[in-house]
Amino acid sequence: MKHSSQKTSGFSLVEVTLAIGVAAFALLAVMAMLPVGLKTQQASVQQTTATAISTQIVSDLTAALRLPPGLESKQFNLHGHWAAMMTPDIVYFDQNGDYISTNGAAPSNAVFMAGVTYLDPPTETTSLADITVAWPAAAVPINQSTGQIDYTKATGGIETFSAINR
Repeated sequence: MKHSSQKTSGFSLVEVTLAIGVAAFALLAVMAMLPVGLKTQQASVQQTTATAISTQIVSDLTAALRLPPGLESKQFNLHGHWAAMMTPDIVYFDQNGDYISTNGAAPSNAVFMAGVTYLDPPTETTSLADITVAWPAAAVPINQSTGQIDYTKATGGIETFSAINR
């Protein structure tokens, strides 16, 4: 009886089991990172929208700088550098960063709230504004007696200081 000297090649059951275990571990690690990535992406979109809102407000203040005293800006009805107010102007925006006109109370569809505080003293040629955009708008309380905004309750926010010259 002759035995063949050829060896059959292949993977053993132990090797296949280990390979499947390593692949499952790697797949589990990737799947565990998905919620973190989605949350980071959502925060990034909100920060980008808030920055765009801040830029729109600065543009509106710049355009309104030459208005006579007592007039409000055209786009967001801001008081600008003529304001002698202790309370900030409050403006609301939806999820896409579009302005929501309001008569004081926060609209139900508002996602972003911007507070524009005019810093004293504005000089003859410069207007100073501190612009804070926070979200979600419903979570940001406004003290009814003082008109001040408590940004510590917001999920996120950005702050911009703007000096607008004539």
